[in-house]
Amino acid sequence: MISCINLRKNYRAGHGQKQVLKGIDFAIAPGDRVGLLGRNGAGKSTLIKLIGGVELPTSGKVHLGMTCSWPLCFHGGFQGSLTGYDNARFIARIYGKDYATMRQFVEDFTELGRQLRMPVKTYSSGMRARLGFALSLAIEFDCYLIDEVIMVGDANFQAKCHHELFEKRKDRAILLASHSTEAIREFCKRAVVLKDGHLTEFDDVGEGLANYQAL
Repeated sequence: MISCINLRKNYRAGHGQKQVLKGIDFAIAPGDRVGLLGRNGAGKSTLIKLIGGVELPTSGKVHLGMTCSWPLCFHGGFQGSLTGYDNARFIARIYGKDYATMRQFVEDFTELGRQLRMPVKTYSSGMRARLGFALSLAIEFDCYLIDEVIMVGDANFQAKCHHELFEKRKDRAILLASHSTEAIREFCKRAVVLKDGHLTEFDDVGEGLANYQAL
């Protein structure tokens, strides 16, 4: 189980503070598939970053009772002066994975070829997204965090992304933040809606989507 307990997050805004999350209590069970909905600026990305450990809460805590990915396609942790291969080697060391196996997966999945030998700072945003997606999937997690961008590249690459994430890993938990009602309806079993810093849960995806659309 992944549990958010009285989770609050403030950001500095001028001379004051902007409170984005105002005491979130929320849990994700093994195999759970949750759609995260909310208007722009509601705090969806903030919540995903807190769960993924990219940022720390102002107060409250996140309890990880199962392994959890960083946000898919998040590449803020890349070392730009290192090559794609070097970044993969670094991730392999952190998670105790065989680098040769990870390297082969990254080569096959990203289709970046010789660009993997170049510094990541020379990559286009699409190339960085491909590498970030591949590194996220190269580690087997119990729960995957997906923040809006789940498809990059051409149709063939998008089909590969769908297969790896939603078919091969259909038994894993996901938290999917998206404005796409079609994606939420297709991939999620329930929904949560963020509004004014508070979260409302819906066991029925249709009810959650109706609440979101009413916003």
